Amino acid sequence: MDRIKRNPKKSVFFGLLFIVYYFCLPRTLFEQPYSTVIESEEGELLGAKIARDGQWRFPAQDSIPEKFKKCIVYFEDEHFYQHPGFNPIAMVKAAKQNHDAGRVVRGGSTLTQQVIRLSRGEKKRNYFEKLVELVLATRLEFRYSKEKILELYAAHAPYGGNVVGLEMASWRYFGVQPHQLSWAETATLAVLPNAPSLIYPGKNQQKLLNKRNGLLKKLYQEKIIDKTTYELSVLEELPQKPYDLPQIAPHLLQNVARRQEGTRVKTTVKFALQNRVNQIATQYYNQYRQSEIYNLAIIVVDVETRNILSYVGNSPTDKDHQKDVDIITAPRSTGSILKPLLYASMLDAGEILPNTLVPDIPTQIAGYSPKNFDLTYDGAVPAHRALSRSLNIPSVLMLKDHGVYRFYDQLQQLKLRDINKHPNHYGLSLILGGAESNLWDLTKTYAGLTSTLNYFTTHSAKYRTDEFKELNWLHGAKLDFGKESYDKKNLGAASIWLTYNAMKEVNRPEGDEAWKFYDSSLEVAWKTGTSFGNRDGWAIGTNSRYVVGVWVGNASGEGRPSLTGVGSAAPVLFDVFNLLPRKKWFTTPYDDLEEAEVCQLSGHIAGEYCPKIKQWIPLKSKQTTVCPYHKLIHLDASGEYQVNSNCEEVDRMVAKPWFVLPPVMELYYKTKHINYVPLPPFRPDCLGASSYSMDFIYPKENGKVYLTKNFNGEIQPFIIKVAHSDQKAKLFWYLNDKFLGTTQTFHEMSVEAKTGKYYITVTDEAGNEISRRIEIVKE
Repeated sequence: MDRIKRNPKKSVFFGLLFIVYYFCLPRTLFEQPYSTVIESEEGELLGAKIARDGQWRFPAQDSIPEKFKKCIVYFEDEHFYQHPGFNPIAMVKAAKQNHDAGRVVRGGSTLTQQVIRLSRGEKKRNYFEKLVELVLATRLEFRYSKEKILELYAAHAPYGGNVVGLEMASWRYFGVQPHQLSWAETATLAVLPNAPSLIYPGKNQQKLLNKRNGLLKKLYQEKIIDKTTYELSVLEELPQKPYDLPQIAPHLLQNVARRQEGTRVKTTVKFALQNRVNQIATQYYNQYRQSEIYNLAIIVVDVETRNILSYVGNSPTDKDHQKDVDIITAPRSTGSILKPLLYASMLDAGEILPNTLVPDIPTQIAGYSPKNFDLTYDGAVPAHRALSRSLNIPSVLMLKDHGVYRFYDQLQQLKLRDINKHPNHYGLSLILGGAESNLWDLTKTYAGLTSTLNYFTTHSAKYRTDEFKELNWLHGAKLDFGKESYDKKNLGAASIWLTYNAMKEVNRPEGDEAWKFYDSSLEVAWKTGTSFGNRDGWAIGTNSRYVVGVWVGNASGEGRPSLTGVGSAAPVLFDVFNLLPRKKWFTTPYDDLEEAEVCQLSGHIAGEYCPKIKQWIPLKSKQTTVCPYHKLIHLDASGEYQVNSNCEEVDRMVAKPWFVLPPVMELYYKTKHINYVPLPPFRPDCLGASSYSMDFIYPKENGKVYLTKNFNGEIQPFIIKVAHSDQKAKLFWYLNDKFLGTTQTFHEMSVEAKTGKYYITVTDEAGNEISRRIEIVKE
């Protein structure tokens, strides 16, 4: 103490020297950019993207194989575990040998010094630089353990060309991970950083072989490997042709690189499943490209965790067909894929029941005339059948009743981000593909619906407040689904369960042979969609644990006649589901259901005259309308005619409930339902009574009729259509006060008129009359 006080300058000098020494080593040793690397859930390499400086340089791993540790230490720095960062004995020996030879024949640098040299880049080699490296090497030994120093060396050692680091070299030259290398392969990679130019195929092979075998012999002499291993190892050939890096999930790699460039990311993707799904994608790509359909995308999601289990962003096509485009996140026309969401929303709002009859008739709304895929009409169809058959007209009429604004708000709550224009922009076409969405958001939505139902049935009828979370690819990430609540934030469990039951039905458009792919024991709620012009084919399915989403089409937007969701995307969907564990069907959410008496024919709440059946419906759905189609009629004793008190005594009348549809619905309904019986006519002596009714099929009230021209430029007439409940009725037609003519059996009238507003009037022989205002416009 007294000595320090007598030499304060000396103590300050040593203090400053210590501070300089302490801070001489940069906090971040290597500033070079790294490759972006993604691994599967099991730690297998899925792919990598080259670093910004054009080097294949993987981020350092937490550990390196024991074989490599032995090889690199015995080849480069035998006393690595004993020295403090430099080896004075090795340095003296190297200096002597180099002096005697008159050239550099041996280096005296330790592995620690080599790490420092690699970190300092292209510094000029001189004695001062060597001194700096020596000082920094000792400082590095204080900061890191010997194992960490080896990891740094393994990650940054040069291996020829733009290959940097053990891991990349292992893939490049042997096509395997470092821990899978043999002793001979590991020895090859241990000697290469000493002379990386030796690796080029066909050049310096004998020198490289001598170096490798010399190291193997040393390992044998040091009893690191046995005699058999040594003899077999020296017989192994050197690497000749470089291997391609695995690119098993290239589009997921793009996504990760945009967010976490230059890092190693362990994903949630399952390695074996990803490979199998890639095989399915390749199989269907080879099949579909013969029909000039070049792109497809597949995603598999775990409902419970929202983890992405497989991610195929595009088919293995070529650059001419945009192979680098990630279709999973690309906005595409939705086709019919949103129909289940409308069905569930209307169930949840108590606007329909599963079997509620929805009109399926020729429809024109504000100039918009939707058509069914098969261009036919059912007249009326149960709502769940309209969904399972993906009928367009019932869906449009349901959306009209529900409201475009309300449905748009529902889609916003579900976070379908590409549906972002004003509701008026979409109108009723919203339900038929007038909007765009992407496979990511749609699978996320169905995962949220499935999770809502699962949680409700397993957690005492509770919901979670943040169920529709983003999908996750980061291994180990735990998503927060919000707090528990007895109040639903979005759709209820009952409406989801009933929707899935409808989606499980396999009756789809007739004449389609795709159902050979369907396995009836595979219980999946699924929906397909085809956009206008056959540009997009969708299929999304879910069971209680997984959601699978498939898109097929051309990234360029070109349509193909053979492209449909049911024929192109659905087969892919079921092939993927066949790779997954089979799950039981969803548990019935009884706490969100009530049993009600429902009309067997109309699906409405049963009225006084309805044939009744028991059915599970969402709670509070008894507020839906009572059946409007059953009424009590009075027949004579023969049952062939209707009668009233003007022509029959009351006590001789036979009262009978009757199922009566409006005339336009009836016109098409009875062609599909042979059991449908129209109302009997009134007996001839019942004067003034009529059981018949009629209505316009086209045009609609206050509708605009646009006159078109033929190829010769001549204005064409337009056709008025009417439905009448009596097939034999004769109708009389008028345009304003002008008599147009009569029709019988088929009630269609051709009309020629100038631009202007008109009244169309139609009467029958019984004096029934209907009238409609229209406006005629020439295009």
